[in-house]
Amino acid sequence: MDGSNAARGISPPAVSSRPVVLTQRADFQRASRAAHVAKPGFVLQMRKRRAAEPCPADLVRVGFTCSKKVGNAVARNRAKRRLREIARLALTKRGQPGHDYVLIGRKGTTADLPFIQLQADFDAALDILHGVRK
Repeated sequence: MDGSNAARGISPPAVSSRPVVLTQRADFQRASRAAHVAKPGFVLQMRKRRAAEPCPADLVRVGFTCSKKVGNAVARNRAKRRLREIARLALTKRGQPGHDYVLIGRKGTTADLPFIQLQADFDAALDILHGVRK
């Protein structure tokens, strides 16, 4: 980094392209009672936040979880890394503001399926949850 961007007045974007990550157990529990779609590599849950919740209505939030059924720590971490990447690629463009998304890893498949298939399944799951008909 030589600072040439700063010299030309180019600054990094003020808003991150990454969705806000869910960390509170209560948010995951609320999402578990909402609409969901099961795909071979993961389960995607989506819920619309209520206006009374303290989170800004224009944010897209996403959470990730993998139980010990997915495998040892190495397998769980690999599965979560893959889920984070498919969410980053798709939700920045297709995520609906005011919604929470939770991705749940599945045993044996989240870490092993081809990445292209995970992306296609995620897009299909979003279409179903958003009510898009093809």
